[in-house]
Amino acid sequence: MWKRLLSRRHPHRPAPSLRRSLSHGHSPVLSTRTPVWRSQFLLALVGAGLAALLGRALYVQVIGTEFFQKQGDSRLVRTLELPASRGRIQDRSGQVLASSVAVPSFWAIPAEVDASPAQRRALAQALSLSEAELSAKLDPSARFVWLRRQVDGETASRVQALKLKGVFQDREFQRHYPEGEAAAHVVGFTNLEEQGQEGIELAFQKDLQGRDGQRSVMRDRFGRVVEAAGETVPAHNGRDVALSIDAKTQYFAYQAIRSAVAENQAKAGSVVVLDARSGEVLALANFPSYNPAQRKHLSGEQLRNRALTDVFEPGSVMKPFIAAQAMDSGRVRADTVIATDGGRMTITGATIHDSHPSDSLTVAEIIQRSSNVGTVKMALQMPAQEMHGLYTSLGLGRRPQIDFPGAVAGTLRPAHKWRPIEQATMSYGYGLSTSLLQLARAYTVFANDGEIIPLRMTKLSDGESVQGQRIFSAGTTRQVRAMLQTVTEQGGTSLKARSEGYSVGGKSGTAYKQEGRGYNKNKFRAWFVGLAPIERPRLIVAVMVDEPTGRFHDGGKVAGPVFSQVVGKSLQLLGVPPDLTVSSQILATRPAPALDEIL
Repeated sequence: MWKRLLSRRHPHRPAPSLRRSLSHGHSPVLSTRTPVWRSQFLLALVGAGLAALLGRALYVQVIGTEFFQKQGDSRLVRTLELPASRGRIQDRSGQVLASSVAVPSFWAIPAEVDASPAQRRALAQALSLSEAELSAKLDPSARFVWLRRQVDGETASRVQALKLKGVFQDREFQRHYPEGEAAAHVVGFTNLEEQGQEGIELAFQKDLQGRDGQRSVMRDRFGRVVEAAGETVPAHNGRDVALSIDAKTQYFAYQAIRSAVAENQAKAGSVVVLDARSGEVLALANFPSYNPAQRKHLSGEQLRNRALTDVFEPGSVMKPFIAAQAMDSGRVRADTVIATDGGRMTITGATIHDSHPSDSLTVAEIIQRSSNVGTVKMALQMPAQEMHGLYTSLGLGRRPQIDFPGAVAGTLRPAHKWRPIEQATMSYGYGLSTSLLQLARAYTVFANDGEIIPLRMTKLSDGESVQGQRIFSAGTTRQVRAMLQTVTEQGGTSLKARSEGYSVGGKSGTAYKQEGRGYNKNKFRAWFVGLAPIERPRLIVAVMVDEPTGRFHDGGKVAGPVFSQVVGKSLQLLGVPPDLTVSSQILATRPAPALDEIL
């Protein structure tokens, strides 16, 4: 019974006796004999594969390891620059004139940038770029591109808020110039790579730039730093440079010349202030000027450092040197009377005039009244070579030896080419050219008892001495200083150069501007070069105003007031006590009018 039921539940199950009779060894398929070559072929294939893998491993790990290492590094390893901070430019008291400040910059790997059209528009707007400019920058074929360098904090925050893949932020250094326009022509400026382009930034590039470091890191596909990869080379910051410039004097000189240019409706102006004892440049100001941190749309008129690059015929400021040479050589004395022939003198058909004719003048009066005829008569007593040697020793016709780019030499023709009329005109400053800086340096000979001293833009270190070159005797220069003082007194040409509380002396100059082969009678250049205090000079100030078109155009009235303001303020800043009382400068009688001077 149960057998029938079991057979009904499992109708296809073979009987126990039949199952026992079957075995795998007797399977028709398994019992078929496999060919030996097939197993050998499979074994050969496995062996060849293993050999290929071993060969590839050997090539990758031993033979081609350098190539594959480079390929791996290019995908994972990034070398990050560790920028060195550029050295600071400081004035003589340590006040910062130029420094570097860390600011954000943004770059991208175009192929990795993942942004929707709306995000791209937002990125372009945040970076102040047009959509076309941004699309050009994000060209997929480029591996790296700067999106915007040295941005402000607000821009950086707007870009960071977008959180775009493939857009990265780095830190760069940007130059800041606290004194702005006032010191622009002194400090100069750098480009985006912090390479000096003008001024001290260019002159001291090697000292200021420092040396960048570097660090190798591994980054993931999102640009995140995973770990360091290699040795880190530290950055070495640039060296600070301490200038001879006094920031306060520089600022005041700039304000004074800017006001003078505006008041006299002039084209431009310059001021140079020297320490008369050390030759240090305390101020060098020009107008027009510019802001070194904002240099878009600048013109050549703004960039020109006129005090060093512009040359002009110096005119009457050369007369004291001729008088000093004539006195030092024993040809004349301060009280020697020279016939000035009513202010007219003819040489080889050319007539020389005086603005204020006299029949005769002493040497001292020749300087006070700025007589051309009297100066020429002293000069013609000298051989041309002697006069040329004097001008050369004063630095004329030679580039100033100063650590500053752009200083020019001016012109001084060889003595053997001088005709008598040329020697005559050169004695009162025509027929040669010089810069304002050269004139200021030449006047150091009167401040140092006959020795001319070199100029310098860096601060004189403690214990460092200054070596001068003797040109005149001490006695002669003291007498010439007394003559220069009379120029600013009653009967002189520069009453407006006087400074309250301080004795001053100097020489004004006014000349027609040369155009082509002649002179434009409607265009003038006015200047004044002087020193103070007279007995023991501490400062030399040279002022030049180009093309004044206002009420006055002569040096005494245009450049003299600038000299007065700069000298008075600068001496106070240096702590030099006044050597005159205010009451001594008040005259009880009506003063005589100042003499005009037109050459």
